[in-house]
Amino acid sequence: MVGPVANPRLRSLLWWRRWAKKDWAIAAVGFTVIAFALTLLSNSWRDEPDSEISRPFLPNAAAFDFVDLTLLRNAKDRGALCLDGTAPGYHFRKGFGSGANNWLLHIEGGGWCNSIESCSWRKGTLLGSSNYMDRRVPFSGILSSHPSQNPEFFNWNKVKIRYCDGASFAGHPENEPKNGSGPFFRGQLIWEAVMDELLSIGLSKVKQALLSGCSAGGLATLIHCDDFRHLLPKDATVKCLADAGFFLDEEDVLQHRTMRSFYNDVAILQGLSKSLNKDCLSRMEPAKCLFPEEVIKHINTPVFLVNPAYDFWQVQHILIPEAADPHDYWRKCKLNIHNCNPSQLKTLHGFRDSMLKALTEFQKNTEGGMFINSCYIHCQTWITETWHSPTSPQINNKTIAESVGDWYFGRNAVKQIDCPFPCNPTCYHMNFTTFSRG
Repeated sequence: MVGPVANPRLRSLLWWRRWAKKDWAIAAVGFTVIAFALTLLSNSWRDEPDSEISRPFLPNAAAFDFVDLTLLRNAKDRGALCLDGTAPGYHFRKGFGSGANNWLLHIEGGGWCNSIESCSWRKGTLLGSSNYMDRRVPFSGILSSHPSQNPEFFNWNKVKIRYCDGASFAGHPENEPKNGSGPFFRGQLIWEAVMDELLSIGLSKVKQALLSGCSAGGLATLIHCDDFRHLLPKDATVKCLADAGFFLDEEDVLQHRTMRSFYNDVAILQGLSKSLNKDCLSRMEPAKCLFPEEVIKHINTPVFLVNPAYDFWQVQHILIPEAADPHDYWRKCKLNIHNCNPSQLKTLHGFRDSMLKALTEFQKNTEGGMFINSCYIHCQTWITETWHSPTSPQINNKTIAESVGDWYFGRNAVKQIDCPFPCNPTCYHMNFTTFSRG
């Protein structure tokens, strides 16, 4: 769709926050999506809490399921702690009917922290402490219990796992400060403890399961996909879905490896090597093994990738981070892709080419699926408008939900790759111009 986001609800879910100072450029977040109560400004990279929707923004609250937060029961005994030492949490909605023995898990997004300082800052936010998490959140899109919005999974048991460790549930405590005040690097322990609790309330009897996640939660989904498969009954159908989690190891416009450098700091600080593939680590440094292009080479469980080829988070933080644009040449383009000049569009098309090149090997995977559209957006599975509605983005007349359903249930081989921008009129393109504060 040309110009501002056409859908009123999607438009209302967007907000703009000021750029971080230049000396914070590596770790700061420039843009966030899905406004909810907090204006987050830190020197840790953060994408959006992937399903935080403020009640006043909902056009019809009765059409959505608000689900209570459950804090992990034995968190302290297990050492499974958020960055500030509080108990992690999740939201659980019980399945019904034919979906009573099926489970869909969705891991929240929220970026990463790469230093003691940035992780300490997150301790005072919902991304590092359950003290700040909303006690009730709406389930929509892939988490919806309404068949018109979520035709394949509406009656499954559904879980939203909250994200409070800053390392895609892969951190280990070796480098924690010795004074015991945190930040605590317990992502792997959180993952294990949450899985054990869910197994105890019915996941152990699952017939069909789908592990999904958005952004940093999409990366967590890929990291833990095979482990999730191994935890469940051998006769269960188990697959994984990563939404906007295919982060590229791409040079920025000044030919710096900004994202690789950042991932290197995260991996060292939080001891991620213990959660990454050993074969990969034998060939390259941990930072490179954290990129999905490498992670998916070692996953045996079927995986589906949903990703926009013009992922605005990656454009704004990997391809054109603030430090790479000191004179604001890219500012208008990053705010609204329709403002990009021909030279800038050529660079963005090159980024798309890099994504498709990184997916070349995965395209040969007969059990894998993908939906790579040409929209200027980030996560798309948790919002009904982009997951499944009459106006949802489509490729070959299929919505994301329909494509995922065809793949999950084996109806069709699904490798949907869109034509280059601006060819797809069904796209939602995020327009941040209205929300700019100068």
